[in-house]
Amino acid sequence: MSDESFSNDDMNADEESFAEMFEASLAGVGEPLVPGKKIEATILQIGSDWCFLDVGQKGEGVLSSAELLNADGEIQYVVGDKISAYFLSRSGGELRFTTKIGGSGSGTEQLENAYQSGIPVDGTIEKEIKGGFEIKLAGNIRAFCPFSQTGLRPTEPTDLIGQSLPFKISQFSERGRNIVVSHRAILDEEREQLRVGLRESLKEGMVVKGTVTNIRDFGAFVDIGGIEGLLPISEISYGRVEDINEILNVDQELEVAIKRIDWDNNKFSFSLRDTLANPWNKVGSIFKVGGQYPGKISRLAQFGAFVTLEDGIDGLLHISKLGDGQRIRHPQDVVQVGQQLQVIIEKIDLDERRISLALKSEADEIGETSYTEAPAVSSSFGSLGDLLKASQQKKDRKRR
Repeated sequence: MSDESFSNDDMNADEESFAEMFEASLAGVGEPLVPGKKIEATILQIGSDWCFLDVGQKGEGVLSSAELLNADGEIQYVVGDKISAYFLSRSGGELRFTTKIGGSGSGTEQLENAYQSGIPVDGTIEKEIKGGFEIKLAGNIRAFCPFSQTGLRPTEPTDLIGQSLPFKISQFSERGRNIVVSHRAILDEEREQLRVGLRESLKEGMVVKGTVTNIRDFGAFVDIGGIEGLLPISEISYGRVEDINEILNVDQELEVAIKRIDWDNNKFSFSLRDTLANPWNKVGSIFKVGGQYPGKISRLAQFGAFVTLEDGIDGLLHISKLGDGQRIRHPQDVVQVGQQLQVIIEKIDLDERRISLALKSEADEIGETSYTEAPAVSSSFGSLGDLLKASQQKKDRKRR
């Protein structure tokens, strides 16, 4: 076969095959690099102008050292650190990367490339306008960011003005005269990466750090970095919680135990109570049968008054212990919620976690009472002060 028998198409095909093989040899065994692809890289060397990265490919990645500086102009990384970077281009076997597009030299062409490749851009929140903020991008180009795209949760506009943040360009039209950006898109990506790691490591019963993001009547929502879950009001304390706002506040940092994980339905619940010492460990040692203690009435029931001895330790002062022998219709006839009084422990049931109480003035009449016994109704009743006074007069007469 003569040389003339090769067609131009055959030659072009050979050139394309060679180019593909060359690209594959540079790419190694990893996925092909395309502009805008985000990867995790390891810093190999940091120079005054450029740093070199191990990007898992045949060939080192190159990144401007200026992108490693913090707000004070100092290098915030060391050799061996891992960073996230976006692939820009390949030139002469050199792999160019960036963490974001910025700098005064950036123009609309670079911004359009960032939009098409999904690469973040630097921007400064200049001022509040209708529906959002005006953002100043590199090259003094203006963009718009809706309120809903500034963060994961609502923030006061005045707290954001003047901040410099990374943004993703979500809309680029009219040759750069109409640009819409989002900071939330970057936060969502970061949370998704954290979520992947949490799915592998998170287990029920673990204690983790979190931040209170919202407070409702039924509980508080806590963000542990990657996922947000509910801290029910019943899991805040061993004691009875009437108002969550008296214990927790938004942005408060705390440690919680993971109570339940449901990845399929994206539902997670936490417990603050499980991280605290159980106050019932004091019952039987510090709080003993026959001991006298101060208490506060926490709630009333038809059969008696519940008295808090310590947060998480409540006892029952049965209605029969309130009448000094006289039957009353309801505990509210002689006592009220919040009232302080002195009580004596007459019985402890550790298995059922129940404590039966008596008033201090009735120490010589201690007897067992029931949590469910219904009181008999009588029209003869008075105030607690009257009843205690009558009891004292009765004892004085006996002494005579």
